[in-house]
Amino acid sequence: MADEATILGQLKQAVMDGDEDAAVAAANEAVATGVDPQKAIMEGLAAGMAEMGRLYEEEECYVPELMVSSEALYAGLAVLQPLVAASGKAAKKGTAVIGAVQGDIHDIGKNLVKMMLEVSGIEVVDLGRDVEMESFIAAVKDANADLLCMSALMTTTIIAIKDYMPEFKAKLPGVKIMIGGAPLNQHLADEWGADGYGENAMEAARVAVRLLGA
Repeated sequence: MADEATILGQLKQAVMDGDEDAAVAAANEAVATGVDPQKAIMEGLAAGMAEMGRLYEEEECYVPELMVSSEALYAGLAVLQPLVAASGKAAKKGTAVIGAVQGDIHDIGKNLVKMMLEVSGIEVVDLGRDVEMESFIAAVKDANADLLCMSALMTTTIIAIKDYMPEFKAKLPGVKIMIGGAPLNQHLADEWGADGYGENAMEAARVAVRLLGA
């Protein structure tokens, strides 16, 4: 039997290769070997998807490869997630509403973040792209969400986040607000009053878990 590090590597590689069968096989081996299922998800499957996200940002892979990798991720998750639930570690961490802001039709980064939030045990309501700011507020209220995640990939659309931040704070008291996207950074998040910023999908999930646990 392979050791834990080897199995985690196989899970990661299966996602990067977009190989659903290999992802399922590695996930089953993780179970048989006694690897912690949450660790197998985060350090195996999710790590592979995070690496694909990095390659996409560096234009070393494209949307079709990301789609195939996500299928492999979900194939492995189908094996591992029920075990996390059975172990009692899967207590839902909270609910997040996510979307790309008004005027922004770029949603690859947002989709990666959604995936990472889900594998981290957060329930996600995905509003898609080009979402009006008032729609975010309505969706958070409807879902009784704990976290609002907004992405923007254009310098022209990030202004809407800045302009609406006071309204979000006023209308959604107690809801944590997280932003991300290429033109954004931690400095702007702090300046505009956001609770968190994710530089990439994996980091966004870590920040989200931290915010929901605060």
